Amino acid sequence: SSATDPQLIQGLERALQTLGIGFQHRAGRFLLLREIEAFERNGLRQYCSERGCDLAILPASFDSTALKVLAMDMDSTLINIECIDEIADFVGKKAAVAEITAATMRGEIPNFAESLRRRVALLEGVPISALHAVYEKRLQLNPGAELLISGAHERDMHTLLVSGGFTFFTDRMQERLSLCETHSNQLEITGDQLTGQVLGDIVDGVAKNRFVEAACARFDLNKRSAIVIGDGANDLLMMADCGLSVAYRAKAIVKEKADVALDNVGLDAVLELL
Repeated sequence: SSATDPQLIQGLERALQTLGIGFQHRAGRFLLLREIEAFERNGLRQYCSERGCDLAILPASFDSTALKVLAMDMDSTLINIECIDEIADFVGKKAAVAEITAATMRGEIPNFAESLRRRVALLEGVPISALHAVYEKRLQLNPGAELLISGAHERDMHTLLVSGGFTFFTDRMQERLSLCETHSNQLEITGDQLTGQVLGDIVDGVAKNRFVEAACARFDLNKRSAIVIGDGANDLLMMADCGLSVAYRAKAIVKEKADVALDNVGLDAVLELL
């Protein structure tokens, strides 16, 4: 609703004029008559964010009809929580795990695989019932998630979830949302307890990017045909050089590099860009 608020529109017009950016405006959409610098984009984003809405600035060459693949991160993007932090909470280790998680998402721990192994090691002995409790009692889809996925499927887009989280949760998301494919890490379980180990290769930023490229290649496409949504530093590789990168309620390092940053609206707002 804010997109057509007269005061907001007038304020944006004044801001663009102050920056010396020519524009044409119609129904909440602006056609900018020159390419803008990053600092200008960030300033305009901040202006809108302070007024409870988001501003998406798309390149003149953007072609929504070319987007055939939708790739998303899971934790804090598709869903409202970091699953590993909530699992740790059941055994009184949330603070220790969450500290590592937050530093990793900010890019302060560049080796995601090392970070994940350190966190999972703290979960040794956690009963599998804790994972069920997290899914049933704490995990919620972020606003607009179901509408985004169903809207993508209506447009015949291939949907994939690429997560540094765990198969226990991505498998359930795939079934719940009819996602085309999911990729994540498998926790080792002995009896009814976690061993503190991850089976197989870690799904880190490099692996995420590889899965997105492979999904596109399956349809004889390249990454320019993908829209990629993420929130943390380990999403940056898969977001780079894609058709449209969207930072959703993301860390600052991700917002700075993404084509679009969304903080106030739901995930279904992405459909407005398609």
